[in-house]
Amino acid sequence: MKVIESHIALELEKPVRFQEYGVGIFNTIPTKSGIKKAIKKKLILIDDELATTSKYISGGEKIALLENEEIESFTRLKLDLEVLYEDDYLAIIYKPSGILVSGNKFVTIANALAQNLKKSNQIDAVKPQPVHRLDYPTSGLLLVGKTSTAIQKLSELFQKKEIQKTYFAISIGKMCSGGVINLKIDNKHASTNFEVLQSVKSERFEFLNLVELSPKTGRKHQIRKHLAKIGHQILGDKIYGINSLKLKGNGLYLHAATISFLHPLTKEKISVSKEIPKKFLKIFPDIKIF
Repeated sequence: MKVIESHIALELEKPVRFQEYGVGIFNTIPTKSGIKKAIKKKLILIDDELATTSKYISGGEKIALLENEEIESFTRLKLDLEVLYEDDYLAIIYKPSGILVSGNKFVTIANALAQNLKKSNQIDAVKPQPVHRLDYPTSGLLLVGKTSTAIQKLSELFQKKEIQKTYFAISIGKMCSGGVINLKIDNKHASTNFEVLQSVKSERFEFLNLVELSPKTGRKHQIRKHLAKIGHQILGDKIYGINSLKLKGNGLYLHAATISFLHPLTKEKISVSKEIPKKFLKIFPDIKIF
């Protein structure tokens, strides 16, 4: 079979399973599920041997993708994204609410990145990919890696808790002025700092609060679960909290507003902010955050 794409693996600090490393290295296979399918169909060679799901990459391996008529060409998604920061290694984009970051659906942020970002000139350039999660109904800033090294190092920064993120939410019920929520999630330590910036009376909900939150850990749905656990679920949350307080329409009132970190390659201090959505201002018209 004919080789249609090839890639030389970067030197890594520790071996990575190929099905993880391979995401984004081929233009025609942009997803993890696509890599798995190509392995199953025996279309990937690593150092001239067929790749397996158990294969690890250490660095220097020659990875080749073979031609197959059954592989469907990847249809480019036409979705305009707001790019708030970009260099040759990474980017920060705005994710609107109601769009998946990644997954098996066609309309995802991951599928739209290549059409909205400049191609990296680095030798280890890959198809841009998100390096953390944002829930489907959550709006806000999403960090994207454009090279294998950047993706690896940004992931390490998250693991070391060296990336700071600030969220804003509208919560239900009368709250104290602020504090720390230390409640386990899935039997794992989870911590969130919060401060109530403003409260207004509500005929249906008694009080609505504009809350600034800084998660110190990165558990799934952490902010949503933490606020629900202390009796102040987020307005519009259809999963967590009391059914009688769930709001139909207008989506979830949770926004990832700021992200700050030391650039892992240029060592520049990066800090990007995105104003809260207009739907927040309908409830808190006088608030000025940025």
